[in-house]
Amino acid sequence: MSLSPIKKITGRAVPVQGDDIDTDRIIPARYMRCITFDGLGEYLFRDVRFTPDGKTTNHPIDDSKYKGASILVSGMNFGCGSSREHAPQAIARAGFKAVIAGGFAEIFFGNSTTLGLPCVTAKREDLITLTKLIQTEPATEVKIDLEKLKVTAGKLSFSVTMKSSAQQGLLSGRYDAIADLLANLPKVIELAAHIPSPIAP
Repeated sequence: MSLSPIKKITGRAVPVQGDDIDTDRIIPARYMRCITFDGLGEYLFRDVRFTPDGKTTNHPIDDSKYKGASILVSGMNFGCGSSREHAPQAIARAGFKAVIAGGFAEIFFGNSTTLGLPCVTAKREDLITLTKLIQTEPATEVKIDLEKLKVTAGKLSFSVTMKSSAQQGLLSGRYDAIADLLANLPKVIELAAHIPSPIAP
C-alpha cells in the first residue's frame, strides 16, 4: 500500500536565513532523549529562538507575520552536521510541509524524504529574491510543484532541483521504504521461505 502521493505544496513561507545550518541548531541534542518524536516541533531552533533564560530572540519562526507558515526557506547546505533523524522530525512536527534551500546534507535530505517532507534546491539568487518577497509581503502564497520542479510566489517563478529518486518516490507515494516493505510483507515472507537456512558449523 502506497502512501498518499505528494505532488504540490502550497502555503505561506518563513525565511530562516544562513548557510550551513546544522542539525544541532535545528534541534539541540538535549531534546533527543525523547522516547518518541512527539512534541519535537516545540524545540525547533530552540537555542537560537530563545536566550538561556528563556527570553525570545525574535526569531522569524516566532514572528507573528509568519504565523501559520508551512514552507521553510533557508540557505546553502541546510541540515549539515550529524545524521540525527530528529532534525527533519522537528521541522515536520512544527507544521512545515517543505523546505526550499540552496542545498541539503545528504542524510538530512534522505530522512526528510522518508517523512514526506520535500526538500527542493534553488539557486542562491532565487533564494535571495524569494526571501525579500516574503519579508516584505509575508502573506504571499508560495507554491512548489514537484512534477514540474518549479516554485511560484506572486509574479516570481523559478526552477528548482531534486534527486530523481526522491522526486519519483514522493510523486508515487512510495517515499517511505519501511511502509513499502510492510505493504509487500506477503512477498517478503514468500521469498524468505525459499532462502536456504545457513549450515550449522
